[in-house]
Amino acid sequence: MSDTTERARTLGALRPQTWPISRRWLVLVPLSFALAVLLILMKLPAALLLGPMAAAILMASQDGTVRIAPPVFVTYQGIVGAMIAINLPVSIFPEMATDWPVFLLGTLSTLLASSLLGWLLSRSGALPGTTAIWGSSPGAATVMTLMSEQFGADMRLVAFMQYMRVVACAVVATLVSRFLGHGGGSVTEHFFAAPASWTAVATAVAIALIGAYAGVRLKIPGGAMLTPMVLGMLLKVFTPLDLELPPLLLAVSYAVVGWGIGMRFSASVLRYAGRVFPRVLTSILALILICGGFGTILMLVTGVDPLTAYLATSPGGADSVAIIAASSKVNMPFVMTMQIARFLCVLIAGPALARLLSKSRPG
Repeated sequence: MSDTTERARTLGALRPQTWPISRRWLVLVPLSFALAVLLILMKLPAALLLGPMAAAILMASQDGTVRIAPPVFVTYQGIVGAMIAINLPVSIFPEMATDWPVFLLGTLSTLLASSLLGWLLSRSGALPGTTAIWGSSPGAATVMTLMSEQFGADMRLVAFMQYMRVVACAVVATLVSRFLGHGGGSVTEHFFAAPASWTAVATAVAIALIGAYAGVRLKIPGGAMLTPMVLGMLLKVFTPLDLELPPLLLAVSYAVVGWGIGMRFSASVLRYAGRVFPRVLTSILALILICGGFGTILMLVTGVDPLTAYLATSPGGADSVAIIAASSKVNMPFVMTMQIARFLCVLIAGPALARLLSKSRPG
């Protein structure tokens, strides 16, 4: 009897759900570092995002979740937003005005393709009510998840679908980047490099913090990332000030974003969604494939390189795509213009489109 009790205690001690929060962090951080280093050695871009994300999913799948405090998550989303602003030249605005049909068609094609796949998944009866349609909406994952419950969808399954898509798109985009020969990011090459100007760093961090918290306070969808990005761009356009972020700070920001995404895959959500996983995964892969086709058309029409075209049409999250683009040799302004245009389109048209399609679902 004592041996059985001792064995049960030993097995329990090995289960992450029995660990105190401090021990979970002591496992999560080194595991994230090890996986990131492994991916760096494989010369995969966005290794500093995907390593922590994979570690968080592994922990969360065993009920070993850790809570990223909202202020911390908001802060590092703001850093990513500032990073996007730094990488976007001011020429993006005339380029968008000149090529607006390309950006409009690229955005609408992805939105319509995802809506059609969600409608088909809903008609199959695999998911209840409007869940499939809300879960298939491309981009704005957190916003769509939170809004879905107000329209009768199962928020748990919507969250599962949304973040499964974000992870799948991040992994596929990373592999595509690697195989197209654009791997290797500046963040990993000069990890501890000192910035050229600490004044530029302080300015960028201030923009990140002010913008992120203003965006949250004003309840702007995706404001934690979008508002610092907009403020940073305005600063670049109307002032002579420079913006710069140290690679080490970016690495920490990528890790926090990766943890924030990965930790949403709790064991209860994964168990609940297990029965529809094959159909959901098939739908996500189909969307990635369709968007890859749109990317091919975009490449032929505009003459951009294949990876730029692929990332521009990737239906993943704008933050993860931004990190992958920043660590790859692509036309980042083009990629982020398309991504942000789609993000705004989803925020504006997504709810109305979901309601319209859900009405046509047989009861």
